[in-house]
Amino acid sequence: MPNRASTGLVAYVNARLLDPATGMDAKGALLINGETIADVGPGLFQAGVPSGIEVIECDGLCLAPGLVDMRVQVREPGEEHKETLRSAGESAVAGGVTSMVCLPNTHPVIDDVATVEFVARRARQIGLAKVFPYAAATKQLAGKELAEMGMLAEAGALAFTDGTRAIGDAKVMRRALSYAATFGLLIVQHPEEPSLVEDAVMNEGEFATRLGLAGMPSAAEAIMIERDLRLVALTGGRYHAAHLSTAEGIDLIRRAKANGLPVTCDTAPPYFALNEQAVGDYRTFAKLSPPLRGEADRLAVIEGLKDGTIDAIASDHAPQDQDSKRVPFTMAEFGGIGLETLLPVTLDLVHDGILTLVEALRLVTCAPASILGLAAGRLKTGASADLVLFDPDRTWAIDAKIARSKSKNSPFDGRLVRGQVARTVVDGRTVFRHER
Repeated sequence: MPNRASTGLVAYVNARLLDPATGMDAKGALLINGETIADVGPGLFQAGVPSGIEVIECDGLCLAPGLVDMRVQVREPGEEHKETLRSAGESAVAGGVTSMVCLPNTHPVIDDVATVEFVARRARQIGLAKVFPYAAATKQLAGKELAEMGMLAEAGALAFTDGTRAIGDAKVMRRALSYAATFGLLIVQHPEEPSLVEDAVMNEGEFATRLGLAGMPSAAEAIMIERDLRLVALTGGRYHAAHLSTAEGIDLIRRAKANGLPVTCDTAPPYFALNEQAVGDYRTFAKLSPPLRGEADRLAVIEGLKDGTIDAIASDHAPQDQDSKRVPFTMAEFGGIGLETLLPVTLDLVHDGILTLVEALRLVTCAPASILGLAAGRLKTGASADLVLFDPDRTWAIDAKIARSKSKNSPFDGRLVRGQVARTVVDGRTVFRHER
């Protein structure tokens, strides 16, 4: 068989082609020329693959656009003992993620041009998943003074957020949205009223009371979203609510969309696949922000995914080292890793009959890409050859100990899932391959 270097052409044949952007779900083939998709479709190579083209036999597995993860904490620069751009990249491609967008809560904070450029440059040098930065909405994530959004956007920042902190000051949020409206930028909010969750560690309710733990009321999410939506109506700024976890919050976004406001939102796998019972006997791997909610809220998240209120699913990857998690529950840091489990846990929605495969993949490919203005998440001629080949039915058990992330704090540790990545391709290069 000719090697790829001779022509730069690679054919993926006998694949189940899935393109959520067009709704395509058909047996077919895809041709890569260098870094881009040269052709794709059910009729491609029906007469055989011409000589001089390398052939990858897909054996009927699903071939889809690489996942676009719109909420990742990479910890570099500043907390490389928890995660680095390289370890996050290795974890991402093992999970089929070819593009990830990183939060600005690094040390130093991503609130200047130099740090934006550092992240992009380091990711290019590593050559695994593509990394695109958010920039801080306020300087030093302090919530007081707006960052230089115009300059940061020119340098490559996709949107603006204070990461795991809410922009709590209404006047500051109004200014951010007004600026965003003027320049076509996006503000991403961690929707949580800070004063209502101070010193709290899990969802408020009977279960928290039984455990003797301070609870976060679901109203904290709704109150912040309600305030922000009034400011969106006032300013016309584009607004995105991250990791929604409550029925009230989702319903507010649903009504805002019906009223024509420029709003979008996402959730993360823990909020449709787990509930507060996962905390169990003070299990710190299940200490997340926002917290795991009650069963009624979990079902509301699923309904929001079904009816299209929730636009995307993000991993909400938040690596924490052992010293931050293997401590008493009240002292443990918030967060769980999620890059390698984003695809299989999302596929639970398919196996449970809630979404079709194309609908589920849309939430982790073209939908987040569209929100952020990324040319990614699509199988089309001329697009970057960022692909994931996966077996949607292969069953395996999540084992946090062997995660490729530097940190091992998965809320899904031990869970049986269906759906495993076989190969991940970035710009035409195979960057991960699972040996079956």
